[in-house]
Amino acid sequence: MQTAKCIFVNLPVSDLSKSVEFFSELGFAFDDKFAGDHGACMVIGENMFAMLLVKEYFKRFIPGKRIVNSDKSAEVVVALSVDGRDEVDCTLEKAVAAGGSECRDATDAGWMYGRAFQDPDGHVWEIFAVDPSRMEQTMNGKGK
Repeated sequence: MQTAKCIFVNLPVSDLSKSVEFFSELGFAFDDKFAGDHGACMVIGENMFAMLLVKEYFKRFIPGKRIVNSDKSAEVVVALSVDGRDEVDCTLEKAVAAGGSECRDATDAGWMYGRAFQDPDGHVWEIFAVDPSRMEQTMNGKGK
C-alpha cells in the first residue's frame, strides 16, 4: 500500500449531540458533508477526521462483533500532537470543563509531555507535545 491520503477514525457514541457539543467546546470543527442523524465528521487536522457514529450505525461496520464497553476496556488511544506544553494543559482543562475526565497522570520525559482525557463516551484521547531540540539531545545521550 502506498501512503494513505487521509485518516478517518470511527468512534461509537451514545449521544451524538452531546459528543458534537463536547468536541466543539474543545475547538474542533465539523464537516457538514459527512453529517446526518447517524454521525458527524469532526475535523482534527489537515486530512485527519474522527467520525462520531451513533452506536447502532457503528455496528454496521463491525458485523459479528460487540462494541467495547469503554467503562471497562479500551481498544485504542487517539493521540494528537500539539505545539507545546501550554496547549496540552489548556486542552485538558477544556476537556474537563466540557464534561470529560482526566484519565491518567501527566507524563513528562523532558522532551515529550502528555496528558490524557476520556470523552463522554469513555474514548481515550492523549494530547502531547514534543520539543525536537530536547528530543535530539536525549537521543544522543546528552541529557533528559
